[in-house]
Amino acid sequence: MIDIEVLHRVSETLVARKDADPESSYVSGLFHKGTDAICKKVAEEAAETIMAAKDKDLLHVVWEVTDVWFHTMILLHHFGLSVDDVLAEFRRREGVSGIDEKKSRTAK
Repeated sequence: MIDIEVLHRVSETLVARKDADPESSYVSGLFHKGTDAICKKVAEEAAETIMAAKDKDLLHVVWEVTDVWFHTMILLHHFGLSVDDVLAEFRRREGVSGIDEKKSRTAK
């Protein structure tokens, strides 16, 4: 089971580094570059995850999924959201058929 607290600690680090000097912080640099750069990084890491999966390189899959999660957390914070927003959505969806959940979003 995942230690949810590690996600909270990473979130706290992202908040702390958001306003740091972009020359000294990778995270700050991404925040300063804006939405397009953050989205590009999420897409890049997702593509690398897919390639690792196709290669059946399981350790590489874990590394890349970690990168996707990390950069997605940056994206969330960029928009004033957090991992808790995503966890709340997982709780809402728990026990709901994927087909039914998808239909409920397209019906709105």
